[in-house]
Formats: sequence, structure tokens, C-alpha cells
Amino acid sequence: VPHSGSSMNRKKDKGFEICINNINFQRKSVIGYVELTIFPTVMNLNRIKLNSKQCRIYRVRVNDLEAPFIYNDPTLEVCHHESKQRNLNYFSSAYTAAVSAVDPDAGNGELSIKVPSELWKQGDEMKVMKVYIEFSLDQPKGGLHFVVPDVDGSMAERAAHVFSFGNQNSTRFWFPCVDSYSELCTWKLEFTVDASMVAVSCGDLVETVYTHDMRKKTFHYMLPIPTAAPNISLAVGPFEILVDPYMHEVTHFCLPQLLPLLKQTMSYLHEIFEFYEEILTCRYPYSCFKTVFVDEAYVQVSSYASMSIFSTNLLHSGMIIDQTPVTRRCLAQALAQQFFGCFISRMSWSDEWVLKGISGYIYGLYLKKTFGVNEYRHWIKEELDKIVEYELKMGGVLLHPTFSGGKEKDNPTPHLHFSIRHPHTLSWEYYKMFQCKAHLVMRLIENRISMEFMLQVFNKLLSLASTASSQKYQSHMWSQMLVSTSGFLKSISNVSGKDIGPLIKQWVDQSGVVKFFGSFAFNRKRNVLELEIRQDYTSSGTQKYVGPIKVTVQELDGSFNHTLQIEENSLKHDIPCHSKSRRNKKKKIPLMNGEEVDMDLSAMDADSPLLWIRIDPDMSILRKVEFEQADFMWQYQLRFERDVVAQEEAISALEIFPTPASRLALTDILEQDQCFYKVRIQACFCLAKIANSMMSTWTGPPAMKSLFTRMFCCKSCPNIVKTNNFINFQSYFLQKTMPVAMALLRDVQNLCPKEVLNFILDLIKYNDNRKNKFSDNYYRAELIDALTNSLTPAISINNEVRTVDNLNTDVRLILEEITRFLNMEKLLPSYRNTITVSCLRAIRMLQKNGHIPSDPSLFKSYAQYGHFVDVRIAALEAVIDYTRGTHFVLTTNFLCLSFSMLGKLGPFSWSGIFFIFQLVCLLQRLYGNCSCHTKGLIVNKRNPPSCLSIQR
Repeated sequence: VPHSGSSMNRKKDKGFEICINNINFQRKSVIGYVELTIFPTVMNLNRIKLNSKQCRIYRVRVNDLEAPFIYNDPTLEVCHHESKQRNLNYFSSAYTAAVSAVDPDAGNGELSIKVPSELWKQGDEMKVMKVYIEFSLDQPKGGLHFVVPDVDGSMAERAAHVFSFGNQNSTRFWFPCVDSYSELCTWKLEFTVDASMVAVSCGDLVETVYTHDMRKKTFHYMLPIPTAAPNISLAVGPFEILVDPYMHEVTHFCLPQLLPLLKQTMSYLHEIFEFYEEILTCRYPYSCFKTVFVDEAYVQVSSYASMSIFSTNLLHSGMIIDQTPVTRRCLAQALAQQFFGCFISRMSWSDEWVLKGISGYIYGLYLKKTFGVNEYRHWIKEELDKIVEYELKMGGVLLHPTFSGGKEKDNPTPHLHFSIRHPHTLSWEYYKMFQCKAHLVMRLIENRISMEFMLQVFNKLLSLASTASSQKYQSHMWSQMLVSTSGFLKSISNVSGKDIGPLIKQWVDQSGVVKFFGSFAFNRKRNVLELEIRQDYTSSGTQKYVGPIKVTVQELDGSFNHTLQIEENSLKHDIPCHSKSRRNKKKKIPLMNGEEVDMDLSAMDADSPLLWIRIDPDMSILRKVEFEQADFMWQYQLRFERDVVAQEEAISALEIFPTPASRLALTDILEQDQCFYKVRIQACFCLAKIANSMMSTWTGPPAMKSLFTRMFCCKSCPNIVKTNNFINFQSYFLQKTMPVAMALLRDVQNLCPKEVLNFILDLIKYNDNRKNKFSDNYYRAELIDALTNSLTPAISINNEVRTVDNLNTDVRLILEEITRFLNMEKLLPSYRNTITVSCLRAIRMLQKNGHIPSDPSLFKSYAQYGHFVDVRIAALEAVIDYTRGTHFVLTTNFLCLSFSMLGKLGPFSWSGIFFIFQLVCLLQRLYGNCSCHTKGLIVNKRNPPSCLSIQR
């Protein structure tokens, strides 16, 4: 039973029935009704508040009696008549107030129903109140998305379909409800559609009934597990159906002619099911699971009770290498959210971090099991780098904000331009970082209590929720299906017996990350490592850390872990060394993993036994570490440390040490087949930077050319690449990356070496994929990217105007290849149009460097509706990039296309800001009811006015 909404509305939700009896694809409209069964908890219940946006309400009845109602949505006219306070802060506060006024967790809503006076005295638990609402929806701007291709044929032949979407609490956009994650009820769902269509919704399909004329059919679904309205979804279309051959309770749906791709894509879903059920020691909570692949999805994955909606772009054939791991990750994320997010919901918005953290954490365990420890640790480092970069740049991310008296307590996030009080007021970028930080904190909790106890806590939550969900007539038990921060922490304490209060206070109740600076000196007389660790806790997005920190020291006699205590004022720490300096003695060096290796110790200090030092190697603190050690120590760490995180840190550090020794260390890593492929990819780009810094002293062929020739080219003719064979995926990714990195090389004139450019052109010329079982579209796209990287600014003589006719020879060759690829794409499109995307970026780079005239018309044509989404995004990025340096004004038809891209790019110059202001004001003139405060949208994309899309 919801803890807040029910007390304000003085009712308990018990059951919900939704019936949509007409879906018109031509008009993009929906007609139906809902019936809500409630149990009044007090006498004299005289008003019921529900959530509803966009819907036209025709009729409301309470227990068969007509009931008057009032509809008011204050978010439609935020600052509508305000002309004095034209600033983002005022708009943000006004919008927050409008959202709070209809917040269901506070007992509010857009639809206020007056209960007939005859029913006021039926407020005891024994009486049932049924609220019946007839509604319609015309051309919705959010909640439901209609996809109606503009081609000939019937709606089914055109693959027209509609599906629900939205980020948080968006069900109110397509039917009246209590749009709160804490309001649980059972569901009965009925959808009447054309006979050629299929309706997919939550729960079990009970029956499908045809009308007498056989032109329509009604799908009846039942969801007996108590579920919140935001976890209800719908998809209607001419779907092809695939019953999973491994799990018959799982059904997959896709658009016509995509069934072969669907079979390939979903062939391993059963393995994800088995993994989650095994680690959680709990069966999947629903009796069925449905996956629906739709076109024009706003996000890759949307999870709902017993079903998930995916983007069609995730489908792939067995020939596609690059998309396969991406799609598997999306499926794993969706299934993790079925357990925590759909089956187990949250008590309030401030508890959202628990669900996102748990689902992200178990998804990470799947990643480790399926893709390996290296991939998992690389992902953790990637996520940690993202949240650190965001918080240091934008300010802290607060996982568990506390509110009192209806206001944000002491304004916990004064650095933000938006309120974090509601999911509808958040920045989309902030919410992504919020989810990232949540699962990282869950990992910190695991480090504190152990994985075994962590999984026991999850099992306990699922077991209590499963027991509660079976109590059909005891709805007071359903609160066990809602997780809260306090309840979660209590479960951890009960299961593990450990106090994690300080950890929660540090990372959940406070925002910010830790910024460490480290350096050391070796005291030969005492044989002690004198380590200095400083903190920066005054900058934006930082906080002070007090507690343990792990330091790993690799010495001549082995690797040793030390736990230091970071106190309030402590800076220096003395660490005794276990080894003595070894002069001219040959002995294998033991590593952390037990391996013993031979090292050339000639580069190290003869008086020091230290090989390298690492601070917080397990990433058990949300931190950024800047550590100073000699270049030879980074080189040793890169060559001999087996942890991929350590290798990646060493590569990043070596960028500022352009020496022959660094060159040799990076080259050795590239040649090691047993090294993790993403480390080798990073080494390619680092080697290119070092080569550019050493251009005056570089000897031999261009960096990486000899290695690429030896690995991938014919022995008899080194300039001709072998016939493609991508059976070894690690070699494939390296083969893709090396030309891109090589193209970044520059000679003393700051030009790409002629030898490198000709080599890349030969790779394109002799590329042969006829005998390869895998597609080479991503490889060819990377070769185009390599051509793009080889471009340098044009040299203008006497201010001559650049045209295609007077291009220099090298640039002409590049342009010819790009043109040929672009034309071939129109005849034989590549998967996801990867070739077109790379060609558009290359053309824009040719324009930016002054080789061809700048003209946005090509990009505007590719940005139009009808092109693949990746192509449109690449084209829009090119147009926005063009406008940043000019006062170019877009046509009115193009304004809305550009709007969503503007929020992602920046910071802008003053001319760019002027352009944005022009765009906003022009939109205001075009649509009338859009206030000039719309410029807030550039920063906060989740707050559109009524004249634009309600969702992003």
C-alpha cells in the first residue's frame, strides 16, 4: 500500500481495469475507458485525485453515479504570462512548483473528481468504490508514439504500429491513473485492434476474441501481481511472433520481415535468465516475459512488468560483430530491471537509487561472467571516469536527497540549474549519471560486506516481495514489494551484521567525488617508501574523504598491499619496503597474480627496489587519482601488471613521456595477443601521440605500419591487405583501429605522412570481404574515419577560393573515395548506415579544414525524417557544428530538428548563444504560446513547453 499517496487521497488502490476499444492509426487517436477499484480508508471521502495528461475526459462515474470533475494541468503554462523575470532560475522554480502541484506521491493530480454526496458515508473498509472514466487521446505528444510510414498499402502492410514510452511516471500521458511507483494494484487490460494487428501488454494473455464480422479482435490480459501504473505498457502492430525455443513462456515480437534477425538476436536470452535466477536463487517473478522490437524508440530499452520494449536497431544478423555485445548488454539490463524496478518498486523518488543500483550491480555480474573479468573491470573504470568527469565539471550527483516541509532541505544541490525533487524536473544527463553512480555505490557496499551477503540481501527482498504478491486479498502486505533506503539498509545490517552507515553517509547522503594527488620518495637509509597523498575538496563536485585507502607496491621481491588511513590532516605515510635494492643480480620478479617474470631492470634506480605503485587499485572509492612516478615505472606497470585498469592508467600516463622506451613498451603491448584488446586499442592512439612528439627523432617506418603489415598484409606484397577473416574478434578490433590511429600521425610540416595516406588508400582499394563470414561495414567505416583523421587545414595562397577543381592531389583522392562510398551506400546500404555516417563526418571535416566550400545543404537533406536515426544525428551534428562559427539561420522546418542537438553541444561562443536565442524567439513567433523562457530547454531538455514534444 503506498505510504504517502494513499494517506493524502484517503484511499487504497485495489484493482485497475483499462479498456481501449479503438486505435485509429490514420488519426493517431485512442478511445477507451478505465475503471479503478478503491477502498476508502476514512469516512466522508469527498474527492479523488488522479493523474492525466493530454487525455480528453468525457465522463466520470463513481459507483454508477455521475460525478463532476475538474481538470487542471499547471505544467502547460509555466511562465506563460511572465514577461519580467526572463531567466532560467525563475523558470526552473516555476516548473518545479507546477510538477509538485500534480505529484501523486503527495496526493495530488491533474484530474480532481468530486465523489457524489450519496457515497460520502461509505468510507469504511468493507465498502468498495469503483471510479469509471471515459477518455480519448488525439495525436499524443508523449506517452504513446504512433509510427505510420508514408507508403502505400493497408496499415498492416505499412508496418504501422504504436507503443508506450516515457522515462519516469509517464503512464498518465496515455490513460488516467495514479501515476506513482508506490501505488500498487492488480490489472485487467483489454485492447481492441484490427484483425491484422497484435496487441502486446503486461501480464498473461487470457484470450483473444474476434468480433462477429471478424474485422477486429480483442486481447484480454491479466496481471495478478500488484504493479504500479508506470510499469504498465502497450505495443500494437502487425508483429511477427517468435516463441523462444528454450523457454516457452518467453515470446518475442518484431515488425514484418525481421523475423530472421529476431531469431539470431534472441538466441541467447535464456542464458541471461539462467544466470540471474542462479545468482539471486529466485525464479523470474512473472509467469511470462515478452520482448517487443519497435521502430523510432526513444531509448534502446524500456522495461515494464513482464515485458520490455526495445529499439529495432538492436536487431542484428549473425554476420554483424560490433552490434552483438551491445545488444546482449541491453537484453541483460532489461532483464535485471524486471526483478528490481518492475517486480520490486520503490517507496518514493528519493529511493530510486536503490533500484537502479541493484539492477546495475547484477547486470555488472552478468557482464563479468559473460564477457570476462577484463571487460568488467574496464567497464567499471569507464563508469567511474564518467561520473568523476561529470561531477567535477557540473557539480555533485546526490543519490538520496532529503526533503522537509515541502522544500528541498537546505537546497542540497545549489549548483544545479534544475530541481532534483521530481523525476520530471531532472536533466536527462544528470539522471544518466545518477544511475551510473548508483551501481558504483552498490559495488562499494559489496566490497564492504562481501558478494555473498549482498546476494543474500537481494534474495531476501525478492522472497518477501514474492510472498506479498501472492496475498490477493491482503493488500496491506503489498508494502513488502516497495523498497526504501531505510529498509534496504536494515536488510544489509540484518544479513551481514555490519554497519555501513559511514559509507552511506559518504556516498549516498552526500554528493561529490574525491580528488587525490599522490607522489613519493624512497628513503634508502630507512628502506621506506615515503608516500604523500593530498586531496582537493574545495573545487566543485568534490568532497573530503576520511577512511582507509589501499596502496599496492610492486617491489623486486613481490607485490605488497598496504592499507593506509586517510585522516583529517594526514598527508605523508611511511610504508616499509620488503625488498632490498638488487645490483646486478638476476632473479625472476613475482607478480600479484603469482606469475614470475624476467625483467630488464637497467632502467630503474639501482638504489630503489620499487617497480611501480598504485593507489586504490580496486576502485573502492569514487575518486580521481593523479599520481606522479617516473616514466620507467609506468613502462614496467604497462608491460608486467596484469590488471587491465593498471595498464590503461599506465598508457594514459605515458602520453607525456615521449621517449624511445615508451615507444618500445607500447609496441610490445600491441604485439601481445594475450593482452586485452581494448588496452591494445588505447595503446594505438597513445603511440600516435608519442610519435608526433618524437617526429624529429623518430627512426624507421611510421608507427604501427610495420606491425599492421606483419599481422594483416600479404607477405609477398606488404601493401596489399589479406582477404578479410574476422574469426578472431580481438584481431578484428585491432585491425579496425590501427589505421584510424595511424592517420593521426604528422610530419614536420604538420601533415599526414604521404606513406600513411597511401597505405590507407591501399587498404580501401584492396579490401576483399568475399570469403569472410562476417560483415565488414564497420571496418570500412573506420577506414573512412582514418581518411578523415588524415586531413589537415588547407593552405590558402593569395586568399584563393577553394573549389573541388583546385584541390591538391591527396585531398582529391580522399574526396573521390568518400564520394564513391556515399554513392555505393545508396545502392547497397550497410548495416545501420555506418558508411554514410562516416562519410558525412568526413565531408564536414573537409569543409572545416577549408578544402571544400562550407555548405550545410547536404547535411540538412540527410537530417530529414525518413533517414536512419544514426544518419540524422550525424547530419544534425554537422549542421550545429556549422552554425557555431557563423550567423547562419536555419529554415523554420529545420528548427525543431536542431533543438534536441543544441543541448548536447557546448559551451557556445557568444555568437552561438545569439544563434540559440534567435532560434528560441523564432519558435515563439511561430507557435505563439511558447514563452521566451524556452531557452531553458537548451540546458534542461526534460522541460519542454506545450508547443513542443512532451518527451525529449
